[in-house]
Amino acid sequence: MNAHYPEAVIRRFEANNGINFSYCEQGVREYVKALVKLDRFDANKLAPVVERLSNGSPSSAAALSHLADVGKKGSDKAGKAAIASALSAATSSRGGQSFNTNPTSPLHVAMVDSAGGWRNQMWKTGRTLAVVFIVVTAFGAILDDKGLGSRLSGGGSNEVRMSTESDKRFKDVVGCDEAKEELEEIVEYLREPEKFTRLGGKLPKGLLLTGPPGTGKTLLAKAIAGEAGVPFFYASGSSFEEVYVGVGARRVRDLFDAAKKKSPCIIFIDEIDAIGGSRNLKDQSAMKMTLNELLVQMDGFAANNGIIVIGATNFKKSLDQALIRPGRFDKMVPVSLPDVQGRKQILELYSSQTKMDKDVDISVLARGTPGMSGAELYNLVNQAAVKSSIEGLDAISHKALEWAKDKILMGAERKSALITAKTAKCTAYHEAGHALVAIVTDGADPVHKATIMPRGQALGLVAQLPEGDQTSWSLKQMNARLDVCMGGRVAEELIFGEENVTSGASSDLQQATNLARAMVTKYGFSDEIGKVFHAGAAGEQQSSDETRIKIDAEVKRITDESYTRATKTLKDNAKRHHMLAKALMEYETLTGDECRAIVLKGKLPKRKKENLENGAKGDQSILIRGGSLTGGVKG
Repeated sequence: MNAHYPEAVIRRFEANNGINFSYCEQGVREYVKALVKLDRFDANKLAPVVERLSNGSPSSAAALSHLADVGKKGSDKAGKAAIASALSAATSSRGGQSFNTNPTSPLHVAMVDSAGGWRNQMWKTGRTLAVVFIVVTAFGAILDDKGLGSRLSGGGSNEVRMSTESDKRFKDVVGCDEAKEELEEIVEYLREPEKFTRLGGKLPKGLLLTGPPGTGKTLLAKAIAGEAGVPFFYASGSSFEEVYVGVGARRVRDLFDAAKKKSPCIIFIDEIDAIGGSRNLKDQSAMKMTLNELLVQMDGFAANNGIIVIGATNFKKSLDQALIRPGRFDKMVPVSLPDVQGRKQILELYSSQTKMDKDVDISVLARGTPGMSGAELYNLVNQAAVKSSIEGLDAISHKALEWAKDKILMGAERKSALITAKTAKCTAYHEAGHALVAIVTDGADPVHKATIMPRGQALGLVAQLPEGDQTSWSLKQMNARLDVCMGGRVAEELIFGEENVTSGASSDLQQATNLARAMVTKYGFSDEIGKVFHAGAAGEQQSSDETRIKIDAEVKRITDESYTRATKTLKDNAKRHHMLAKALMEYETLTGDECRAIVLKGKLPKRKKENLENGAKGDQSILIRGGSLTGGVKG
């Protein structure tokens, strides 16, 4: 190209800044030749070239040497001057330092790939991070396997918790006397083992506490820790498993190894169903390994004398059968919901830790909280204490306790719905019908209170409290309960007419139908069906079509007879029914004694009526705390 088109050589060399040509000796030589041919040998043009060559590019030493030779051998004074000027300018720009152009001492440089450099850098960074992650993970696994990880983090599942660390004692546990007796026996065995083994007997190796949530299983374990006076190990079922396979089994081994060194001792595993669930083929191998290790440690080849294992769970049916067999968990200790006496003891315990008003009747409160656990009773007392504090009272009043109970059972008061006076009147007569039938009918539970104060999904209710815990009901009691359920619907028909009956009795009819069906299919209270047990829907499906038709007919007969009795009761006591309904509209809430005084003696309450929010009488609209009409009876 230089032989025929020197202009193209100069243009190409200068157009791309010499990227492909100025770094080699041959490229610089051809460029200088082209400049000489066209008489363009100028220091201004050579200065950038010399500057690039002076920066140490590959083969730049030879190219620079060539320029120097051209300057020495050239005959053109202008060319010599240009090259000398360019070399002088390059040398002065480098701070007066001379550039070594000796080929025997080359300048060593590092090649940088300009294409795709950022991709390579990202790949190197990602690769480095991956290696660091793998190393850190492996190091953590090694520490955890050696038991050092938990120690470095300040914790440790193997740490022995002595009984003196628990501030709970058996005297603090009430409402579950049977379970407490079983555990007191274990504590006594740990203190004096000879007393139990002198005749060759052995106490169970393990006890399993079962029962609904909030009944005090963990509290019993804390009481054991406080009473036993022996090392007390505790863990939760979820604390054994982590992301590393085999860690759960290793932790089980460590726990039992530490317990063997402190024998006799107690191991408590809370929520044991997290690791002791039934095994199946779809389970992860890590879960199986943990459970298998627990089975071996509790009753395997090596004996664990002096170690008592106590487990707690809410789901006994979910546990593996190998775990709950004799030899591992020999005893099942049910911790059930407290009865009325147990609830009274729990409430007395919590009331001793707070300040109760003199008007508080613990017995009435215990009767009015059937089915509540110890945790729910604590929540009841706590909410009442908070409300009393907000209202500025000096002590917790009975009214605050009733408010807390209603809030837990039925929900909070609803204050946003606009209820007309007509709807309020319908609710009052509906609830008055329930209350009157309950007071007049023999065998019905005593009325605790009647209210049209809406809560949850109900605009009103009638609460009935049995005298004690009900484990069975007589035919008279069941018929009375049916009549009370029908009382609300009958009252609406008698007062407002059949065309104005509302849907508020839906829950009452559901309760009555379920009770009547149980009387026919389970309790043998039907001569037509006989003394035969039909176990729910599955059992009824096994019966013949004729038998199922008879069952439906008997259920309808029983409910119709109850409806007729409730109608007669309300017609016979129409005057008292009106009095009771008007008293509910005026006072909103009536106690059981006030309801009985109205129905049996015709005496209205002697107290100031409640202040209604934006209240009004007559046919005017009033704002009542409530919502849709779903009134009913609460037993």
